[in-house]
Amino acid sequence: MLSNRYSSFPIEAGTDEAGRGCLAGPVTAAAVILTDDFHNEFITDSKQLLESRRFQLRELIEKEALCFSVTHIDHIVIDKINILNASIQAMQECIHKLQTIPSYIIVDGNRFKPIDNIPHACIIKGDSKYLSIAAASILAKTYRDDLMNQLHEEYPVYNWKKNKGYPTLEHREAIRKYGPSPYHRTSFRLLPEQLELEF
Repeated sequence: MLSNRYSSFPIEAGTDEAGRGCLAGPVTAAAVILTDDFHNEFITDSKQLLESRRFQLRELIEKEALCFSVTHIDHIVIDKINILNASIQAMQECIHKLQTIPSYIIVDGNRFKPIDNIPHACIIKGDSKYLSIAAASILAKTYRDDLMNQLHEEYPVYNWKKNKGYPTLEHREAIRKYGPSPYHRTSFRLLPEQLELEF
């Protein structure tokens, strides 16, 4: 079972993002503050969970968390400030949106920028170590998947309902055949042999 706490600070928020490696759509982040007595044996890194379990756990997290928030940063901003900065911005915006101000932040991964003088720690594979980060990873993943399912209805040729914008062979073949959509990230290498694509 994952740990409930990392620090000794009274109110600890965990944050994580989803969609960093995608060719289309937003990067989505979530932040979660759990109660001190919260425990759940099924919550872990969202990538280790079946889709049906992720959505079951999302309902549980939203019901039992002290507070949570979710933020999408779209492809336009990603292309403008790069995916790392967009991911950090998404996580920072989530922290700002929390109804309770955290006294400490734990972040999945190794990069973050300080926000509001709140101390933080970056934790490699934090989503498989700490409940609040894992919960954030589940929210970020499921909310982003919901959005990609909506965009799929607009542009079904890329099959985002299945690949969620990730660089699968099928997705790249669709880009090769139909060209990029308005939701593709123009700063990304959409095709392996790409030197320059016309947009």
